[in-house]
Amino acid sequence: MDSVVIALFAGLLAFGGGGLGLLLRRRLPERYTTGRSKDMISAVSGLMTLLSALVTGLLIWTAYGVYAGQNTAVQNLAVRYLQEDLALADYGPDAAPARAKLRERLARTIDDIWGSHDVDFVSRNYRAAVENLRAGQSALDLLRPSTESQRLALSAANQAHSSVGQARLQMALALTDPVSYPLLAIVIAWVSLLFCGFGLTAGGNRMAYAVMAVGAAAVSTAVFAIVDLSAPYNGLFRASPTPIERVLTGVGNGEGQSDGAAATGQR
Repeated sequence: MDSVVIALFAGLLAFGGGGLGLLLRRRLPERYTTGRSKDMISAVSGLMTLLSALVTGLLIWTAYGVYAGQNTAVQNLAVRYLQEDLALADYGPDAAPARAKLRERLARTIDDIWGSHDVDFVSRNYRAAVENLRAGQSALDLLRPSTESQRLALSAANQAHSSVGQARLQMALALTDPVSYPLLAIVIAWVSLLFCGFGLTAGGNRMAYAVMAVGAAAVSTAVFAIVDLSAPYNGLFRASPTPIERVLTGVGNGEGQSDGAAATGQR
């Protein structure tokens, strides 16, 4: 869902609730908005303020957890790709086609995740992760080791490739329903009622409307942060592709040969 649309909708509901409260204050008899009635409105408003603050904080923390988790997953994925490439470099020149395929898969991964986005992004990303895993395994299955060092290198490549597949699938699955929209709708409803309570106890002058607009803007930005952080590949808060792009510059083009040879010598 579009984070900007949802945020604007939440802000308008909050401001509309405040406007309704100000309108009711002018229409209702004075005894309903003063004295003990006002005390009750203030008490309930305080309770709703506490509930709204707690749940909004929980939603922001959850959404930020999705964003931070995806950043960490991207870094782990880059490390796994690099480990697979180094293992293939250890294997020797016979693994050059497999390294080229690895580079193609890595470039396709970047395009799948940070390329065009649509409403089917999550399921499409999951299918791409499965296809990437199968294609990589097929390339590794074509290798026929003839020495012990090649067998060890192929085993390490298979382990790294398995880790790549697991990391990519976890990234895709973590984006399935990252934020509870029903809970978010409940919080927005609470805030709208809360602003209505504020309007019932405030004066209907221009300052009241101005402050109400500022509060509605704050609610709108909070909702925007929640929704946008839960979609870390197509919004303002985007997970960085830099770790994978840096690995891409060295995968399959010969830069890992010396590192691979050194690793073989150390073993």
